[in-house]
Amino acid sequence: MIQSDVYKALGLTEEDYKRILKLIKREPTPTELAMFSVEWSEHCGYLRSKKYLVKLPKDSKYETLVGEDAGGIVVNDLALIFKMESHNHPSQVEPRQGAATGIGGILRDIFTTGARPIALMDSLRFGEQNDPYSKYVYGGVIDGIQFYGNCVGVPTVGGEIYFDDAYKGNCLVNVFCLGVCNKDEIARAIATGVGNIIIYAGSATGRDGIGGCSVLASAEFGCDEEKRPTVQIGDPFTEKCLIEATLEALKTGHVLGIKDMGAAGLTCSTSEMAYAGGVGMEVDITNVPTRESGMQPYELMMSESQERMLLCVKAGKEKEILKLFHRWGLNAVTIGKVTKSKNLKISYKGKVVCNLDPKVLTNPVVFDMPYEEPSYIKDVRNFDFDSIPETTDYNDVLLKLISSPNIASKWRVYEQYDHMVRLNTVILPGSDAAVLRITQKPPMGIAMTTDCNGRYCYLNPYKGAQIAVAEAARNLVCSGADPAAVTDCLNFANPDKPDRYWQFKNCIEGIIDSCKFFKTPVISGNVSFYNESPNGPIYPTPTIGMIGILKDVNKRVTQWFKNEGDIIFLLGETKDELGGSEYLKVIHGKVAGDCPDVDLKAEANLHKAILEAVGQGIVNSAHDCSEGGLGIALSECCISGPKLFGADIKLPKLKIRNDSYLFGESQGRVIVTVYNKNVAKFNKICKQCNVPTADIGRITGKNFIINDLIKVEITSLDKSWRHSL
Repeated sequence: MIQSDVYKALGLTEEDYKRILKLIKREPTPTELAMFSVEWSEHCGYLRSKKYLVKLPKDSKYETLVGEDAGGIVVNDLALIFKMESHNHPSQVEPRQGAATGIGGILRDIFTTGARPIALMDSLRFGEQNDPYSKYVYGGVIDGIQFYGNCVGVPTVGGEIYFDDAYKGNCLVNVFCLGVCNKDEIARAIATGVGNIIIYAGSATGRDGIGGCSVLASAEFGCDEEKRPTVQIGDPFTEKCLIEATLEALKTGHVLGIKDMGAAGLTCSTSEMAYAGGVGMEVDITNVPTRESGMQPYELMMSESQERMLLCVKAGKEKEILKLFHRWGLNAVTIGKVTKSKNLKISYKGKVVCNLDPKVLTNPVVFDMPYEEPSYIKDVRNFDFDSIPETTDYNDVLLKLISSPNIASKWRVYEQYDHMVRLNTVILPGSDAAVLRITQKPPMGIAMTTDCNGRYCYLNPYKGAQIAVAEAARNLVCSGADPAAVTDCLNFANPDKPDRYWQFKNCIEGIIDSCKFFKTPVISGNVSFYNESPNGPIYPTPTIGMIGILKDVNKRVTQWFKNEGDIIFLLGETKDELGGSEYLKVIHGKVAGDCPDVDLKAEANLHKAILEAVGQGIVNSAHDCSEGGLGIALSECCISGPKLFGADIKLPKLKIRNDSYLFGESQGRVIVTVYNKNVAKFNKICKQCNVPTADIGRITGKNFIINDLIKVEITSLDKSWRHSL
C-alpha cells in the first residue's frame, strides 16, 4: 500500500488516490502515481476550470484553428498561430529563470505547430517597488525576458506592467507569442500509425522542474516553503537550434506529430499524444539523455527540463530525422513506437514501470466548484465618493499621476528588449499596440496587445473582464487594425475557496459575452490558479491577448501627436466614474466603488468610425483613454512620440466633478487628431456611426493646458513621465 504521505507530497488528495484505484483496479506503481500527480494537476488537467472554459466562443470572421498546444486564425491562406501562458509561481521563486523559461515554453508551443515565432509580448504584475523583494522580483523577471528573448532571436514588441501590493507575494508573468506559417503546414500534437517511431529530441533531462506543475503551480505559496528545486533552467541558444531543427524536420513530411515537453514533461507528451491519436505507445526511457546521474523512472517522467520535444515519425524515416537534429548539435534518440494496444507502456532497464490507458491520465474528473460572492464586494461598492475632497491644484495631481509606476513610461524596460530583430516591427513598444508587417504583397500587417486591469476585476469581475476585452479591441483599432481573435491567461487565487471561485466564474462569463459580441474567438489560453500567498490573494486578472489585422500595414496609426495645429477630437462619452481609478488609488489611497461601465454596442460603433477614418487616410493619431483617464491620455499623446508637443484643450462643460472629468476612467473613449481640412469628413463618419464627438482643442507648442484647471510646461510633464520608473 502506498503511504498517504507519498501521494500527498506529490500534490494528490486522498480522494484522488481512491479515484486512481477505482480507475485502474490496482495499486499504481510509483512512476504511475507520479504521472497521475502531474497530469491531474490543475495546471495540466484544468479540473476546476474546464466546466467554464468549454463555453468560450469560437465563432469568428476568419477561419479558426484550435490545436492541442496553440490556436490561431487563417488570413489569405496564412496561419497566424498565437498563445499566452503563465509562469507566475516559478518567477516568484526564481525571477530570472522563471521568466526566461516562460519565454522558452511559449515559443515551443508555437513552433511545434509548424509556425515560425515572429513576436513576443509580456504582461507583468508585481508588488509595489517600495518592497525590496518585489523590486528584486521585478528586476529579475525583466532580466530573464530580455536574456531569453534576445538570445533566441525573436523580438519582444509589447506588453504591459502593473504594480500593486495585491501581487506582492505572487507576481504574474504572462507571456505571449505569435507565429506564422502556411495554412497547409500546420502540425498536430498526436501519435498516429501503428509501428511508427517515437523520438526524443533536444536537451538532456535533469531534475530541474520536477513537480513544477503539480506542487508549485497547483498550490498556494506558504510562509516557509522551499520551492527552488521546482524551477526550470533555460538555455536560449539550444532553443534557437531546436526551433530551426524542428521546422526543418517538419518540412520533410516525415514527422506525423510533435509535442513540446513542457509542464509534466515526458508524462504529458507521451500520454496526450497517444490519447489524441487514439493509439497506444511503448516507450523505453532507459536511453533518455540525462545530465544528472541516478535519475529514477518517476523523475525522468516528471522532469520539466527545458528545450525538449517528442516526435512521432514515419517508420523507416527515423534515421533521417535523428541525423537532422544531430546536425544542429541536439540530442535525438529513438525511445519507442506506436502500438495498437491503446495503452501507454513505459519501461526502464527492462522493467515495466507504467502500463495505463492514456485516457485515465488525460481525462481527469471535472469539478463543479462552489462559489459565493466575496464579503468585501458590498463594502467597496457602497463607497461614498462625496467623502473624497476635490483638489485645488490639478497641476500637482497630473504630475503625480503621470509619474505613477502604472502610468509612467516603461522605456527603461523595453529598451532592454530587441524589438527589431527580423526587421518586421513597424510600430515599436510605446503605442497602443505593436504592429508587424507579415506580407509584402499585399502589404498586410498584424497588430497585437495585452490588456487587463486587475483592480477593475476585483471590484466587479464580470465588468472588469469585459473591459479587458473591450480595451484590447480598442487598442488594436487605434492602431488601424480590425480585432480578430483572442488568447487569454486567466490568473486567479485558490479555486477551492468559494469567494475566489466566484471571481473566476464571473470573469469567464464577462469574457464569453464580450468575445461573442465582437466575434473575436478565444482560440487558445491558459489558467493559473492558486495565485495567493500569506499576503493574501492576487486581484483576479484575466489577461487578454488579442490580435488584429491591417489589410494595408502602411495605414497604421500611432498614439502620439504629429503636427502643431492639428484638431484634437474626443470620441465617446465621459461619465462621472471614479471607481477603481488610478486617481483614486494614487491621490486618495482608495480602491473602492464600482469599475466603469462598458457599452459593447457603443464600443463597436467606435471601432467602425475609427477604422473607416483610418481607411480614408484622415487620422493622424489615435489613443484610447484608460488608466488615468482623459487628462493622462492627452498627456501621453503630447509626450510619448519622438517629438514633444503641447496642447490647448477646452473641454465642454459637464455636470460632473472636475476630478472625475479629468481623471475618471470612462470606457469607450479615444483621442483622435486630424488635419483641419479633414474635419468635415471626420465628423460625417462619426455621425454616421453614431459616435459622440467633441472638438476639444489644438496641438500647440510648449504648454499643456486644460481649461482653467491645468497648465504645465510640456518638458516638466515629460520629465515626470519618462524618468519615474
